[in-house]
Amino acid sequence: MARVTALLPLIILKMARIQVYIPEHTHFTAQIPVRVTDLNYGNHLGNDALLSIIHEARMQLLSSFGWSELDLGGASMIMADVAIEYKGEGFYGDVLHIKMAFSDLNKYGFDITYHISNQNGKDVARAKTGMLCFNYKERKLMSLPAEVKQKIETKA
Repeated sequence: MARVTALLPLIILKMARIQVYIPEHTHFTAQIPVRVTDLNYGNHLGNDALLSIIHEARMQLLSSFGWSELDLGGASMIMADVAIEYKGEGFYGDVLHIKMAFSDLNKYGFDITYHISNQNGKDVARAKTGMLCFNYKERKLMSLPAEVKQKIETKA
């Protein structure tokens, strides 16, 4: 047991960290305030609240294109994955500036990246959600509509 305990710090130091790549282009910027209900026991923005804020920002992005998560040019959307790289703390009263971009378009969907900073420009987080087109009636993936792909590529 002493040998395992002695190796533990080495294992922790070698853990891979998530790195979210943020493209240079931006499709939309949302500004969302941190509410008191977004705070955790550390008196800063909780990870669960940040995921909800990202969801709200995504809804605003889609709306700016005339879409929603249930109507994306005839398709609906489902989240396949999410990655969040924390860079700093968010506090009650902060206004988060969330720069979003579509990236990695493919046959079934795309990624959305989120560069999140506070009103002073201090990085709070970087995130990525993998979004797929989904038919909820048939419970299966569907292709990214051509008009959606064209509109995203035109505004890039």
